[in-house]
Amino acid sequence: MSAAVKYLEETGNALRHALMQQDWTAISVLDLQCRNVVEAAMQEPREDEQAIRQRLQELVALYRELVMTCQAEQRRVADELVQLNHSQRGTNVYKLFG
Repeated sequence: MSAAVKYLEETGNALRHALMQQDWTAISVLDLQCRNVVEAAMQEPREDEQAIRQRLQELVALYRELVMTCQAEQRRVADELVQLNHSQRGTNVYKLFG
């Protein structure tokens, strides 16, 4: 196994773990690391082309999952903010008439 394949696999595993934990700070760091590893893999000689291709396809699938999870989290936070805004308005009305 080439170094590129190994680094792609390790970075993908770390990113998957961070996603499962919803560790957004780690995900942002790993995203940058992943970009660097992919760039390095593209510069290496094509001795393990099939293995690199497989790891890249796995990363694409992982990033799809990551995007879907981020969008769901964004919707959840937006809904929570709307609820807080409604509660604040209700409190203000109560204070006005209370």
